[in-house]
Amino acid sequence: MSTESVAPDQAVLRRAVSRASVTREVDVGENAIARLPALLGRLGASARIQVVADRNTMRAAGDCAVATLQHAGRPVAPPIVLDETPRVKPRLESALALGERCAGTVPIAVGSGVVNDLVKYAAQRAGVPYVSVVTAASMDGYAASGAALLERGFKRTVECAPPIGVVADLGIVANAPSRMAAWGYGDLSGKLVAGADWTLADALGEDAIAAEPFAVVQDNVAQWLAHVDGIARGERDALRGLVVGLLVSGFAIQAHGNSRPASGSDHQFAHLWEMEGLAVDGEPVAHGACVGVGAVAMLALYEWFVAEDVAARARECCNVNEASSTSIDDELAAAFTETALLDSARVETNAKQARASQRPARMRLLAEGWPRLRERLRARLMPPAALQQRLAACNAPSHPEALGVSLRKLAADYRRARLIRRRYTLLDCLDDLGWLDRAIDAVFAPGGFWGRDCAALQDASA
Repeated sequence: MSTESVAPDQAVLRRAVSRASVTREVDVGENAIARLPALLGRLGASARIQVVADRNTMRAAGDCAVATLQHAGRPVAPPIVLDETPRVKPRLESALALGERCAGTVPIAVGSGVVNDLVKYAAQRAGVPYVSVVTAASMDGYAASGAALLERGFKRTVECAPPIGVVADLGIVANAPSRMAAWGYGDLSGKLVAGADWTLADALGEDAIAAEPFAVVQDNVAQWLAHVDGIARGERDALRGLVVGLLVSGFAIQAHGNSRPASGSDHQFAHLWEMEGLAVDGEPVAHGACVGVGAVAMLALYEWFVAEDVAARARECCNVNEASSTSIDDELAAAFTETALLDSARVETNAKQARASQRPARMRLLAEGWPRLRERLRARLMPPAALQQRLAACNAPSHPEALGVSLRKLAADYRRARLIRRRYTLLDCLDDLGWLDRAIDAVFAPGGFWGRDCAALQDASA
């Protein structure tokens, strides 16, 4: 793991912003908060400013933002400080109420995931653009379209526009709790799996790669992930690279129109666990923490996959009928007992089943293209043990049990994760091959990636 200073990646950032659909101005650097009035001026944002923060982010950056804007002579409304015990939740009804208060203003979201998502949707409802002030390098949603909000207890992504401007002051980011940068590292590590899943889906005719959104993330993610030691120590240059990587991922989502450039089967584990309300010591598990562990889980499956004779198996499957809708319905009913989860999974799986007739064609493409595809996948992947080591080095969760997920549950969730999103990933390819259970058994068997942990648990209980 490198400990060298990370060179500011301004060229990559400018390239990503230039192709973003909405965001026009980004300032990542020291004392960036002091340049907030100038950024608003370049955006032509002349309406009254409405700062929105929670208690912690108001102290961390909101007070400074308000003072800076007032000093610059900008009209500023009394700030809205969200207050909820033990923490603010991303409730849809809260965003709707916030939207009424933001009408006719330029909202500025001062915070990370929850604050940003609430203001993003509030601005959409109010019909106004908003600006994001980054307070921690914790996730890639700052620059992405869509907001993850709770509706009747079920988390779903609601369509809404990303910010027109983003400010990330490295001094503020460095002062955030270190675990938040660890979550950001976990979120960024998922891009490895996202790239592999998109490569696979492209090769099988399921989802063609868009060259620019793919390249701006995949050509740089290894460099962004290389400086884990500096991130763990809170070094400004390393945090800059982390922030840039997260923002660029969001801009790639903007440019592409959906989250494919930054989200794959790793995120499906995260979404599953978040929708189930996964918590440790009463605190909801952070999105980036879930993504990091989901990435390790999928890298373990990819490690097994690329070592197999996939071409031979694909040839055997070219003329085999797809699974019946009855068996899928039975699997869904067994996998999800909560009505909201079951209904959502059924919608996503039905959309995926609409392309079930293409299975023979996918298998022919896989059989014919496997040698080259395997090399392309290997070039994108990292050994799961290496990612585990890096996550641990920056104090991010690196094992499912750190999230309260047992190995038994993880084994079941490999199947369940495939059912909650229509996006084609390795999980679907293994299902096409009739190998999903075999692959899961292999990574939990003695000698498999998770097998050593299973053996240790058995020894401990003996």
